[in-house]
Amino acid sequence: MIFMDTAAQPELPKNAHPSILQVIEQKKAIRQKLANIKHKIGVYSAKGGVGKTTVSVNLAYTLSSMGFKVGLLDADIDCPNVTLFLGINGTFSDEYPLKPVEKDGIKILSTAMFVDDQKKPIIWRGPMIGKMIREFLENAEWGDLDYLVLDLAPGTSDTALSIIQLLDLDGFLLVTTPDHVAAMNTIRSGMMAKRLGVGILGVVETMSDGSLKGASEVAKTLDCDVLGSLKYTRKFSEFGDAGLVAVRQDAEIKEEFISITKKITI
Repeated sequence: MIFMDTAAQPELPKNAHPSILQVIEQKKAIRQKLANIKHKIGVYSAKGGVGKTTVSVNLAYTLSSMGFKVGLLDADIDCPNVTLFLGINGTFSDEYPLKPVEKDGIKILSTAMFVDDQKKPIIWRGPMIGKMIREFLENAEWGDLDYLVLDLAPGTSDTALSIIQLLDLDGFLLVTTPDHVAAMNTIRSGMMAKRLGVGILGVVETMSDGSLKGASEVAKTLDCDVLGSLKYTRKFSEFGDAGLVAVRQDAEIKEEFISITKKITI
């Protein structure tokens, strides 16, 4: 059991709910466990299908190409896709603590690595999803990293809330398409983050027609920067379906991701 160092914690009301104390204890344990990870970036939007995994994977590979030590956590617990994008097949070691798989020098963890068939649905309620996130953060051997990139699930509930509560993030990189609906849902993501004290690093527009309509709407509402845009092209889906990483295959895509990445690296 982990005991809270009360001297190092702010004084809580005597009638504080036990769940608050539990979260503080868990956050302290995770902070200690991840002390050798310098920066943690969440890639996020409440809207599904906007390209969060595309951005997460290519951001991680761009950081790695710039000489950083990088980890990539698939935090979309019940619908993981990172392994599909990277052509990682099969189940992996059931050793404990969990050991990330290393590919192209990047350490990767996903619930897809622990099921015998990636087509099988992972049917878990919120508490199980939260528990798995804690396992990935507190009981995984990430080692020394410059950056841990987290590919979040859509929505503004279980996954995002667990990440915000438990992890000291540098901030969220938000993702939207040009559509107003996508922008509105991405704004919801940013407002949730701000309300809970997490910064916004900026917004990336995917499937872009060049107008930056969606990204500009998000940036104006949340008072954040537009980091860049990824123009609409079949290349992303073709590379993803083949288990290939776009920034390693296409010079133009690589150049745009380098530009985006330079704006958020510290």
